[in-house]
Amino acid sequence: MLHSVGPMRTVDVGERTTRETSIDDLLERVIGGRAAATALAHDRIPFDAEPFGPENRVYLSTGPLQQSRMSFTGRMNMTGLSPLTDGLLSANAGGYLSRNFVGTGLSVLEIVGESDELLAIHVRDDGVTFEAVPELEGATVPETSDYLREQHGLGPEHCVAIGPAGENRVRFAAAMTYDSRAFGRGGLGAVLGAKNVKCVTFEGDVDPPVEIPGAPQTEIHRAAAQSDDQRRRQGTAGSTEFINDHFSLPTRYFAESEFEGASSIGGEAVESKKYEKGACSACAYACKLPTRDEETGLETEGPEFETVYSFGSLQGVDDVVDVMRANELCDSLGMDTISAGVTVAAYLASVDEFGNAALAQELTAKIARREGIGETLAEGLARCHDDLGVADYTVKGMALPAHDGRVLHGQGLSYAVSNRGADHLYASMLSLEYGGELDPQGTVGKAARLVHEENVAALFDTGIICVFGRDYVTEEYLETLFDADYEELLEVGAKTVLLERHFNNQRGFDREDDTLPYEIPDLEAAITAYYEARGLNEDGIVPESPLEVRIDAAD
Repeated sequence: MLHSVGPMRTVDVGERTTRETSIDDLLERVIGGRAAATALAHDRIPFDAEPFGPENRVYLSTGPLQQSRMSFTGRMNMTGLSPLTDGLLSANAGGYLSRNFVGTGLSVLEIVGESDELLAIHVRDDGVTFEAVPELEGATVPETSDYLREQHGLGPEHCVAIGPAGENRVRFAAAMTYDSRAFGRGGLGAVLGAKNVKCVTFEGDVDPPVEIPGAPQTEIHRAAAQSDDQRRRQGTAGSTEFINDHFSLPTRYFAESEFEGASSIGGEAVESKKYEKGACSACAYACKLPTRDEETGLETEGPEFETVYSFGSLQGVDDVVDVMRANELCDSLGMDTISAGVTVAAYLASVDEFGNAALAQELTAKIARREGIGETLAEGLARCHDDLGVADYTVKGMALPAHDGRVLHGQGLSYAVSNRGADHLYASMLSLEYGGELDPQGTVGKAARLVHEENVAALFDTGIICVFGRDYVTEEYLETLFDADYEELLEVGAKTVLLERHFNNQRGFDREDDTLPYEIPDLEAAITAYYEARGLNEDGIVPESPLEVRIDAAD
């Protein structure tokens, strides 16, 4: 089976030491990416660790396909203990970082400990250096990129950085790369902030010996280049009007299901501001959205659909420039746009200020710096909703995305049982329900399909392959690329999901945590069916550890 090649480098930022560990045996079993990082985290992060404590660890990892030039592979994985959900969590980001990471010769970077001063970590193919960067305290993500360019000749494609939100331990702070690509959900940027790590750079010329079949790469690349998919022009924002007209676009903090201003902030509005094509590394699909408002001079990348929802319809804001401005603010300050936007929407609901985009942007900046009411909102919606006097629209502490589980019941079931909380990409039941393959209504009979979709998503995060590649990288291509049967590959995904759940079980997660903030039909029966299909007991607990890792150098 095709897998990543290269050692793990452990960086202790407290001791300023590094060491290299061979993980070949693990990679042969789990491929790389999310699966490798999850297995390592499960073994090496104590089950009783504090998310902001020095014992928490952050893993950056690639899959074997980052050693190709294939479309849909310009991505990396990040894994750690989430300060938002209090469980094990993985996120991935696009851009151009992954090839520079591969150039260091590593398959995994592990960051542990806690520094007594703000650090930049520079990882190269010949070693690691630590740089104290007190001058970057409070710097935005673009300001950090400017420093690295001026002092080290490294662009943002070489870097993972946090903004003020990460330094201030905002529980939904993102880690950013290429200035606008986010390891977004779950607050792993805040974990780096707790470790006093401002940024990590990667540079090297190693060419790992991984043999990837050439024909599928060429065919997939050609199909991506020739696609006329709407997402290539409008990104995910292109679905805004369709979802608003036919399903549900949560509006004014979930009080309504249709937004009268959808067309003003949707796909065509975003496309009208797009001034050039944008892509991730080696990808011919080029779905990114460099946008500019000529009147104000504002430039950003996006917004994508989830930001159109969280800073648009959910806040009652109908001006695409306002949504663009909020998007740029979150990227610059280093925050997940979904959690930030939903939390701000909750505040607007509490003071009856829907549509006040200026206030929303003011609140967003205050959250990143924990100023005034921002101190409360920075804790995340699950921790502050009582103070605001509003309903808690989260699952396991993570704010709900746009795809409404009150209408897409299979997606609602997915939110309930997801190890990551309310994350629409943990298992994309939404695609099946929007597209008509599954009836959106009802949960009965959907559990087995949900297990399959979770396994596929975990496999793609392990490869690593962009979610947009699902339409192009077929089962047959996967078997050829990875030199393995499809069922064998899905088993890697299944073990990854089980490892996440087992870790969370040890932290006290059980059936009581698999719930929703609203009612949908037959939810409890569907959860029971999911447990049976996943091999869990009736309390949602993994009967025994599904995979023993035991890296010899574990400390």
